[in-house]
Amino acid sequence: MIKFLDLQTINLAHQKEIEDAILQTFRSGWYLLGEKVQDFEKQLSAYCNVPHAIGVANGLDALRLIFRAYIELGVMKEGDEVLVPANTYIASLLAITDNKLIPVLVEPDIETYNIDLNKIEEKISSKTKAILLVHLYGSIVFSDEIKTLSEKYNLKIVEDNAQAIGAVWNGKKSGSLGNAAGFSFYPGKNLGALGDAGAVSCQDESLAKCIRALANYGSQKKYVNQYQGYNSRLDEIQAAVLSVKLNYLDEENNRRKEIANRYLTEIRNPKIVLPDHKIEEHSHVYHLFVIRTDNRDLLQKHLEENGIQTLIHYPIPPHHQEAYSHLKKLQLPITEKIHDEVLSLPISPVMKDDEVTQIIKTLNFFS
Repeated sequence: MIKFLDLQTINLAHQKEIEDAILQTFRSGWYLLGEKVQDFEKQLSAYCNVPHAIGVANGLDALRLIFRAYIELGVMKEGDEVLVPANTYIASLLAITDNKLIPVLVEPDIETYNIDLNKIEEKISSKTKAILLVHLYGSIVFSDEIKTLSEKYNLKIVEDNAQAIGAVWNGKKSGSLGNAAGFSFYPGKNLGALGDAGAVSCQDESLAKCIRALANYGSQKKYVNQYQGYNSRLDEIQAAVLSVKLNYLDEENNRRKEIANRYLTEIRNPKIVLPDHKIEEHSHVYHLFVIRTDNRDLLQKHLEENGIQTLIHYPIPPHHQEAYSHLKKLQLPITEKIHDEVLSLPISPVMKDDEVTQIIKTLNFFS
C-alpha cells in the first residue's frame, strides 16, 4: 500500500538530530517558555522575514489569538465581519466565530481553489474589518489588487498559513504578506511537529505583545493579568523538533514540487481535472495535491484496489456543517462542487519515484 502520508519515514529521516534535540531539552529541566521556543521563534521570524513570531499551542489558536488581539486593541469588536473563503477547513471559521465575529463566505476560484479575488470587494460592508486569506492546499493567494483593496477599505489582511509555509509570492514568503498570519505545525503539515503546535507571525509590535500575553493567561508579567487570556503555549520539546525540521523545509518542499510536476505533466486522463497549471513555480508548496472528478467515489475505490491510499479534503463544506447550520441556506455552488469532487493524492518528500509512477499509471487507466 502506498500510504497517503508516511509520517514515520518523514521524521526518521531526521532521527538523530531530533533525538539529540529532545534529549537536550529533557536534560535542561526547562519545558515551557524557554530557550528552545525563543530560538525557534527567531528562526521562524528570519525564515519568513517578519519582525515578530510567537509560538502557540496549535494552528487554530494562532488564528483565534490574532482576532482576539485585534479586539483587545480596539481594531475590531464583536459583530464585525471577516471575509473568508467558503471552501476552507472549518478551523478558519472557528477562529472567527469564537471571537464573536461574523464570517462572510466568499466563493473560491474553481481553477485554483483559493478565494476568488474578484469576488471580494462585492462582499465588503461597513462592518467588514478583515480578510482571512487561506493559502489552501499550499498555494499562495495574494495580489497587488487585494493589498490596494485592503488599504481602500482599511481592512486587516490575516493569512491562514497552515498549509503553505515556504511558498513565495513576488519574493516574499507566505506569512509575511499581510498584517498577521497563523501557522499550524500539526504533524502532517509540510513543517510538522511531533504533536500539536502553532505560531503567529506579524508586522506590528503592539499586536505581537498582545498575542504573547493572551497566549499566556493574559499575562506579560507573572501573576499580573492584563487580559482574560488563554493557555496556548508552544512547548520546548516541540520547538526543539521544529527547529531541526525547519532547516530541511525548502529541500522537502522542492521534492513535493518535483512530484507535483510529474503529476501535472504525466496524468493525462480526461476524466481527471488537475490543479491550475498557471500557478507560479514557487507560489505552491503542495501540502496537498488535489484533483477533481465527477466519479470521486469510484476513482478512490479504483486507487485503493490498486494499493494507493487517498483522502478527501474536505467532504463537507463549512456551511453544511451542523455547527454552522444557520449558514445552510447560502447558495455556494462552486464551493459545493469542489467539496463533492476533490480527491487528494499521496505527496510527500519521502515518496519514491516508482510509487509516483504507479499512481500516475493507475490514474491514467481509470475509466
